[in-house]
Amino acid sequence: MAAQMAVNSGASLWRPLKELWETVDGALLKRQSESVHLLDLQLKKHKPHFLSLFKNPPKSAEQREKVRKASTDGIAIQGQQGSRLLPEQLLTEAFILSDLFDIGELAALELLLAGEQQQPYFPGLTRGLVAVLLYWDGKLCVANSLQTLIQSRHGKTFTLNLSVELVALTTRFTDELMSQGLTKRILNLMSEISVTREFEKLQKERGLGNEKHRKEVSYLINECRQVLADSLFSWTCQSPLTKDDTLALISHLETVTAQADGSLHSVNLALVMALLYCLDVSFVEQGTEDREDLLQALPLLTERQYVGAVHSRLMADQPWRLPGLQAVCRLAWALSLRVLSQLPQGSALVEFTEADEALTDQALLGDVFLFIKEGMLGCESFAHEEFYIRRLHSLITDFLALMPMKVKQLRNRADEDARLVHMSLQMDSELPSSLRKDLEHLMNLIGEFYSKDSFGLELGLEFWCPTESLQHTSLQGSYLGMALQRPPHKQVVLSKFVRQMGDLLPSTLYISYLHMLKGLANGPQCAHYCFSLLKTNGTTHSDNIQGVSGSPVSWEHFFHSLMLYHENLRRDLPNPDAVQYRHPPLRGITQRELEGLTSFLQLLTKIISWSENARLALCEHPQWTPVIVMLGLLQCSVPPVLKAELLNCLAAFGKSPEIAASLWQSLEYTQVTLKNMTEDVELNEIESSCEEYPLTRSFCHLISTLVESSLPVNLGAGLRVPGFQPYLNFLRDSVFLPFPTRAYRRPEEKWEVADSVLEVFHKLLRDYEPHPSDFVQEMVELQGEQVPAHKPPGHSIMFHLLNDSPTLALCLSLLEEGVRQLDTYAPFPGKKHLESAVLHCLCLFDLVLQKEAVFMDLLRESQDSMLVSPLEQLLQGVSPQTRRADHIVTIARFLYHNSSDPEAAFQSAKILRRVAIYPNIQIRLVGDFTHDQTVSVKLMAGFVQCLDNEDAEEVTEKVDESDEQRRLATVRHETQIHILNLLITSLELKAPNLALYLLGYEVKKPVGSTNLQDPGVLGCPRSCLHAILSLLQKGTEKRSGPVLTQQAPHLAELCYQVIYQLCACPDTSEPTMRYLRTSQDFLFSHLQHLPFSNQIASLSQMSWLMKTAAIELRVTSLNRQRSHTQRLVSLLLDDQPHPQHTADGESGMEEENRSVSGFLHFDTVSKVRRKLLSVLDAIDFSQTMPELLQLDFFERTQIEQVISNCEHVNEQGHNVCNVKLLHRVLVAEVNALQGMAAIGQRPMLMEEVNSILQHVVERNVVRRSLTAKRHVLQSWRNLVETLLTACPADLIPADDRQLIIRDLLLDLHDKVLSKDAAGELMPIVAGAVFTLTAHLSQSVLSEQQQGLGLETSSGFASIANSALHLILRKLLDFILCTGGGYQRLRAHLYGSLLYYLQIAQKPDEPDTAMWERLTAPEDGFSKLQRENLAIIESYGKSLMEVVCRDACDGHEFSRMLALAVLDRILSIDRQNQWLLYACNSGYLRSLVESLRQDDVALQSLLTPQLPLLKPLYIYESKMALLTRVAKTSQGAVELLRCGLVAHLIECQVFDMVPDSDAHRVMRDGSGFIPSPMDRYRQILIPTLRLFQVILTSTTMNHQQGAAQVLQWLIVHADTIQSLLRSHDLSMGALQVLSLVTGIISKTALPGVLQAGGDVNSAAIMEFQGHINRFQRLCLSLLSCLVGSERERLLKQAEIASPGESAERREDMEVAMQQVCANIMEYCQTLLLQSSTQAQFSICLFTPVGSEPAGRDGGRTDLSSSLPLMNYSRAPSLGLVLYLLKTSTADFFRFHQSHRQSLDKLQNLDQLPPEELKELCHGLVSGSGGVEKISSVHRSLLAKRRLVQLINNRAKLLALCSYVVETCLFVLWRHLEYYLLHCTPTDPKDSLLSGASLVRSHLQASASRGLSRVSQQDLDLLKSDMVAGFGEVLQRKLLEVEGLYSQVRSRYTFIQALVRRIRGLLQHTKS
Repeated sequence: MAAQMAVNSGASLWRPLKELWETVDGALLKRQSESVHLLDLQLKKHKPHFLSLFKNPPKSAEQREKVRKASTDGIAIQGQQGSRLLPEQLLTEAFILSDLFDIGELAALELLLAGEQQQPYFPGLTRGLVAVLLYWDGKLCVANSLQTLIQSRHGKTFTLNLSVELVALTTRFTDELMSQGLTKRILNLMSEISVTREFEKLQKERGLGNEKHRKEVSYLINECRQVLADSLFSWTCQSPLTKDDTLALISHLETVTAQADGSLHSVNLALVMALLYCLDVSFVEQGTEDREDLLQALPLLTERQYVGAVHSRLMADQPWRLPGLQAVCRLAWALSLRVLSQLPQGSALVEFTEADEALTDQALLGDVFLFIKEGMLGCESFAHEEFYIRRLHSLITDFLALMPMKVKQLRNRADEDARLVHMSLQMDSELPSSLRKDLEHLMNLIGEFYSKDSFGLELGLEFWCPTESLQHTSLQGSYLGMALQRPPHKQVVLSKFVRQMGDLLPSTLYISYLHMLKGLANGPQCAHYCFSLLKTNGTTHSDNIQGVSGSPVSWEHFFHSLMLYHENLRRDLPNPDAVQYRHPPLRGITQRELEGLTSFLQLLTKIISWSENARLALCEHPQWTPVIVMLGLLQCSVPPVLKAELLNCLAAFGKSPEIAASLWQSLEYTQVTLKNMTEDVELNEIESSCEEYPLTRSFCHLISTLVESSLPVNLGAGLRVPGFQPYLNFLRDSVFLPFPTRAYRRPEEKWEVADSVLEVFHKLLRDYEPHPSDFVQEMVELQGEQVPAHKPPGHSIMFHLLNDSPTLALCLSLLEEGVRQLDTYAPFPGKKHLESAVLHCLCLFDLVLQKEAVFMDLLRESQDSMLVSPLEQLLQGVSPQTRRADHIVTIARFLYHNSSDPEAAFQSAKILRRVAIYPNIQIRLVGDFTHDQTVSVKLMAGFVQCLDNEDAEEVTEKVDESDEQRRLATVRHETQIHILNLLITSLELKAPNLALYLLGYEVKKPVGSTNLQDPGVLGCPRSCLHAILSLLQKGTEKRSGPVLTQQAPHLAELCYQVIYQLCACPDTSEPTMRYLRTSQDFLFSHLQHLPFSNQIASLSQMSWLMKTAAIELRVTSLNRQRSHTQRLVSLLLDDQPHPQHTADGESGMEEENRSVSGFLHFDTVSKVRRKLLSVLDAIDFSQTMPELLQLDFFERTQIEQVISNCEHVNEQGHNVCNVKLLHRVLVAEVNALQGMAAIGQRPMLMEEVNSILQHVVERNVVRRSLTAKRHVLQSWRNLVETLLTACPADLIPADDRQLIIRDLLLDLHDKVLSKDAAGELMPIVAGAVFTLTAHLSQSVLSEQQQGLGLETSSGFASIANSALHLILRKLLDFILCTGGGYQRLRAHLYGSLLYYLQIAQKPDEPDTAMWERLTAPEDGFSKLQRENLAIIESYGKSLMEVVCRDACDGHEFSRMLALAVLDRILSIDRQNQWLLYACNSGYLRSLVESLRQDDVALQSLLTPQLPLLKPLYIYESKMALLTRVAKTSQGAVELLRCGLVAHLIECQVFDMVPDSDAHRVMRDGSGFIPSPMDRYRQILIPTLRLFQVILTSTTMNHQQGAAQVLQWLIVHADTIQSLLRSHDLSMGALQVLSLVTGIISKTALPGVLQAGGDVNSAAIMEFQGHINRFQRLCLSLLSCLVGSERERLLKQAEIASPGESAERREDMEVAMQQVCANIMEYCQTLLLQSSTQAQFSICLFTPVGSEPAGRDGGRTDLSSSLPLMNYSRAPSLGLVLYLLKTSTADFFRFHQSHRQSLDKLQNLDQLPPEELKELCHGLVSGSGGVEKISSVHRSLLAKRRLVQLINNRAKLLALCSYVVETCLFVLWRHLEYYLLHCTPTDPKDSLLSGASLVRSHLQASASRGLSRVSQQDLDLLKSDMVAGFGEVLQRKLLEVEGLYSQVRSRYTFIQALVRRIRGLLQHTKS
């Protein structure tokens, strides 16, 4: 029992019933397929609710007790664990509610709990008041469901076009209900429920809130009654009731009473119509296919008792409460009996059918027609129900057709009565009392009934029988198509009735008959028939004074009377003196005649309103001239009522533009003296005193019509200053401004006047476009003098509304009045017109805001003195009524009334949106909106209700104006669009802004401190954000996805955009994302439904959603919210089907069910498409372009120009053409054409204009489509890039990552390479391809570094080689398909290609021994490289052409990348195919020649200003490529042939060495732009490298290359020498030195000069001098780079930049060793080249064996005491020996370090963490950097660092051993010369005496030795050498050879040299 007593917090009396209604509505009215299977379940579940309709659950003591204890013991609530304690107050309210509605206590408690939940939807109401609404809403849901189920039944009157099964289901269900007594239950409820009684009960218990709550409660109760009555009506429309039910209905109707005005209440009307349908047999005449079945089911034919019972009930004499109602039922029964009597089945019912006459008589005595007109047509809801109208139509027409004798009797009786009336008038006696007006009532009824046709049925056509075959194509009447066929009998009878009634018409019936005709002329075809009838009725007549011989109902008669009347009045302009002598003229007309004239005018107005032909025919009639006669009458003194009718009639004529133009002129002529404007007099004197204003209203109506039809520019020309101004002044000053202060007999007329005049203003302003000429004062000539011309009327209205004028003030006060009246929620007279007037005011404001910018710009340019203020500023003025600046607030308050007045809400939203673009106004608005708490709540509620509105509907095609409901649904939808656009605009402005307030963020505190909650939590109101989210969330739990995306795609797009903006804005991002993540699980629930359909709007929806998802992924990754990130990542990337996760991860039954229902289609397949890929599938890359314009008249180029001038950027940011503007321009162009030919061709021209417009519309669609595709593709790319970059790498395992990237790449390429892919989308795709390839490359590399899958079977990483090849092919296809254009796009593709080729590049390996590599089998890298090359070569010349062309020309960026690609391909192209192509096709030469152009750009780089580095980068890329080319001997020769060196010789940039200190000032603070010196080195080093490579490659033609390079050295000798002399030995300088010395060592040689060819001797001498200088400088460099000097430099570098890494030091060591090696190599080459034998060798070193002085002594004062280098002195042999020693020592140091690093590398896993950290320090800058790195990453870094160290040491070892070998050689050659071949000079002149004796090194070959070497010197040399070259050194040298040289080669060079030197030294001793 306890379980049953649990409380349902959704309220069993409301939530389940709401769901029932949603299901019924969805299945039957909205045709949702998913609701159909739910319907059966819901109907079974809720059957008890239908059977015990509106019965409440009973009270019980047990429940009462349980509720009473809920405050102490708690109570169980469904879906929540444990029990919940409820406050005492809530329980008290529950008991009150229980007593109030007589419902069970638990049910009452549930309602209150539900009320509490729903409270945010009803701001300002307490939970109790909300519970009252929910109670009645639940009832209404049941009633609505019942009505809809009954409407869907199979029956005789209508069908909803549902499936047969569904109809069978609902018919079966409703039949069961009916058999259980549904009718009686409904009738009982009709009596039980009454608004007044319910209100009394509620009032007593304080159950009623504010006006709005009262209105809603009364609406719900009334609606419940109405819907129940309608259910019964719908039943009888479809199927008859049983006998008992019919009698019960009759019994109920007997007691019905009328309302105060004599009409029936709409509920009772529904019951009356239900009975009429019960008694209806007219459908028998319609030959439908199921007629027989329906007849079988009709109890009138099958049940005798039924007929008997009904008959006796209706024949009974007992009067009903409403005799008229009894009469209607009797008439309907009589007609049914008459039909039955004519059927074969009717013979059995003769006893009843004979009573039809008697029943009809009784009905007529009960004034049946009068009651139908007043009681039934008088009810407001009558016109809104099509089937009421159809039934009454059949009732009237059946009476006329089936009872012809009765009609005849009525006519005879009427004629008789007319005679009696005539006689009594003659005798002045009283009218006889026995007069009956049945025929008059009948005619009035017909007139009234057919004059309203809200459904456009034109039922009146049945009264017109086409006599002649009509030729009009525009008229397709009901039988016009078959004009020769005989019309049905009924139509003939009805048509005869219309004609006969008009014959010899008694005067008493004249007005009624005209009234009837007016009703029957309602509709285009009816009007035409009526026009013809009145035309044929008139006959020719002689002008006799008494009147007309023809029919009084004819045009002839009417216009004749009108003319006579006019004549008489005109004649009566009496001379005051002569009055008494003349016969009193026939001047006035009787009241009766006045009414007749008025009726005929109304009939005329009706006919010409509908029929254009009638308008033109009457207007052009030569004798009648109706327009002139009417205008004449207007000037005479006739009653205002008649004048008003005349004006209305003229307005109807004015509907045709051709008549309107002449009507304007006629108006002008009749009112020549506008000062005495008749209207003015009438208004101020007559109408004001009568307090009625028909004339004013009609005048406004006339002007409104004429303004719409045509407004001539030169109106009134010749009579006055032309223009509309006098009319406008009259309307403004005499009608509009005084309207609030005038007195009105009918209160509603006040608003009618305001509405009619504002309508004119609205039309004038709507059609006004500001034009420069409006701001220039033009003059016109009038009666010989110049007077100022009038401005266009729209200009005048603009001026008044852009100033603080009375007009503006009145408009604003009208808005305030409107809001005040709407806030009362009470009906008041003139409500409709007040709403309309308010709407016109709002439209005026909107138009002003729209046009003011152009208006004010033109005003400024014109220098006119007119002063205006922007409207948005005027709206901030203070309101005289409220004394506050709240005009904009007033406008915004209309949003609160959007349910009752949607159009005002729409205009209000539009105005707010226009005002909101001004940031300064936004801040004030926030203050105004939040100033008053109650207003603030209402405003927020208004915006939220507009967004929440469920009746809104997005319509793509044009809405039919007649379908009011659809139109309003569209208006509501547009309101939502404007509000969202307002939010989007505001969010772009700084806080506080309107959007933040409306979306529920803090506006008084910092925005970021907002804590968003669900509505109702912590008192949080329901904001626009909640409304937007609930719009979007609807349907996300179903498989079909968010409903909004399909039903209102544009709205959904804007909603997603708002959400994105909130997430993207730094202030709102954090609170928004937190709320979306925790409360809504928004992104997951929406992303799982991607992709949406492929419409333009759907693409935009997806792009905003994906952008938001990218932000979410980034934020959750940064905040380490791993589970959130993981969930989204797997949703987007998984290709395994997985059940949807619930938000909080609990798994249970619900989740199982959801996953089964949601993903049934997964069960059969093992893999599904990745979400990201299916989104890509949804983007259609093809775009159909509109065909070119085919024009006959217009010039295409000019039209294109006009179209481009009309282009603008629309709200969505699409660049589209303004079609309306274009239309205006083209039509103006057509109108400007002159001449007959142009007039003749006008239709064809207009047709061409239409085709142009159509073309532009298509073009706009294409543009919008492309923009949307670009946008969605960009967002997709953002999301992909975020997934791969920002999310933690370990969320996607490496192998998965590669497969995902493979899939994405292949799919992207497939889409972009399809032949119809749009070029506009390619750049984004190229960007995505670039990122994806980069990630692929990175992923593969990191996988290899970790040692995974290096040589797996499928290929070389997790991704198979075949997949890699496929990617390469597609990439190359993409490059080729871009053709000549799209160069920037190709830059991305080249980048991708480089990344791709990088995959096959072998990573650094520890350098151990050479031959291991040579003998190793082909590894994965080489294999992949070989296959890549094969693929690239398969593309042949076309690919080469594209890449080479891009490398030589075009955008800098793509040039660099193309150069890099060429470089990369050349490096793997062993066959040199590409090189050959580049050489043969001239691209290489072009590249080489371009170096000359680069020279100027490079020179600009060396200026002190901060330069653009572009030229430098391109130059570096070029040099890198040329260096690559030069690496093959073939390439190097080719480069020399292209004149590479010659071009470089001419480059002047090399001579512009910057001064290293001068530019310290201009350093770039960021450190990005290098210093001038560094920039110079960046230019120089590539050139030097290139030379070095050329020299190395051109071994065969060595001399030629060397000679050219030497020339370069000599041309730039000053520069080179300054570099060699430079004191700055930083890293950069050392790099330069190592290259320069390398080049000099290969080129600055004697032999090169001879190879240089025929150079004259003078030049040779000069060259020789340069070479000697180079040689001297090189040798003097040595002393700087040996031993302790070297240490000092390294120290200095460390002090200069202490933060530099160890890597830098290692690089410096290598550079220094390299310089030494180069210099020693140079020495060796010089020695060898001079002579092969020692005695003829040159001497480079002096014979001094001691080490250079001060080397190891006091080092501190070294720099001060000794010059760094002495260029004049030759270095000593001691230096060489010293170098030998230090190099040997270094060798062992490096060797040990190399071996240790190798050991560490082999045992990397065993290294202690401290050591790992230390290794990482070399690669990671910053102290905390190492700490943050993961252990895996740390070991990877350590490995990389070790490999780096090993390779560095290997280099150093090679250099050291080379230096050792060359030093030994140089030592040996010099010692051999000095100790064996040298002849000493006089010992006094010792070398060491301090004088510098060394002359040029290379003197004449005779004295090759250094001059003046004394014996003493030689002896000293011997002793020094013996000391220096001792045993220890020799041992070490041999060890070097054993450790290193022998491993590298089998020669033992060191050993031989050591032996020789030792021999020399020993030999000399002996």
